[in-house]
Amino acid sequence: MPTYEYVCAKCGKEFEHFQSIKAKPLTTCPEDLCAQSRWGRGRVKRKLSAGAGLIFKGSGFYITDYRSEGYKQAAKKESETAKPSTAGDAKSSSKTESKPAKSVPAPKSA
Repeated sequence: MPTYEYVCAKCGKEFEHFQSIKAKPLTTCPEDLCAQSRWGRGRVKRKLSAGAGLIFKGSGFYITDYRSEGYKQAAKKESETAKPSTAGDAKSSSKTESKPAKSVPAPKSA
């Protein structure tokens, strides 16, 4: 069951209320939460809120748990080919050649 946020138009009190999705929204400020010294019976309005994220607990909730064997084998082959074969190859690929920049002619003035 979700927790909804409400704000009272009369006393300005903001509060949360734990209720079922099927339950009708509150219409008046609850007496025990009212900010006025005497219960004002102010109209309340449900606020829009982002809510809470889903939390999955236990095993079986990781995306990799449901991968097919074919996918796992293809990923393994791909990771093996991505590794450099020798240390010498890695050093030579890190060197870059420097080339002079092309000069662009200045625009002609009229």
